[in-house]
Amino acid sequence: MATSLPKISLTPVQLAYHVTDPREAAADHASKLGWGPFFVMEDIPLEYARHRSEARKFRHSSAYGQAGRMMVEFIAQLDDEPSALRDMFTRNETGLHHIACFVDDLAGAKLAFAQNGFAMALDAKTRTGVEFVMVDTRHTLGHMLELYEPSAQLVNFYDFVANKATGWDGERPVRMLRV
Repeated sequence: MATSLPKISLTPVQLAYHVTDPREAAADHASKLGWGPFFVMEDIPLEYARHRSEARKFRHSSAYGQAGRMMVEFIAQLDDEPSALRDMFTRNETGLHHIACFVDDLAGAKLAFAQNGFAMALDAKTRTGVEFVMVDTRHTLGHMLELYEPSAQLVNFYDFVANKATGWDGERPVRMLRV
């Protein structure tokens, strides 16, 4: 019998779309929908990544911007190796891949989701120390969930993106960030 999930907040903080080119998607959505500005990180370095418990490289680039109160990520994988992205999309397909949520206890959330039959499609850590997972919730939600703890570093990044969108005049819709 499945156990219930612990009382964790699954309030969405980000919508993430798989795209073929994050820079191009950012520029397109800024001009057509007024989202932005977007901050691009290329070939984001990871300390480790496991796809469905198997160690793998996960080479990806992302553009992060704001759509009202919600952060939007455009994410692309730089190769065709097995991954949480390739579980849903080929290199040339686009669509909603995951919704990201902060959780107070990442280890507890991973355990609770696993006990309820959800696979960890990705378990990873950035070189800057941010641990995150992508839970395969496609059979119930139609997309994956990304979970991470609201560390000061991560909350500061969310605030940075949101603050840059406040009063944004549409100039420089795509900006590069060093990783």
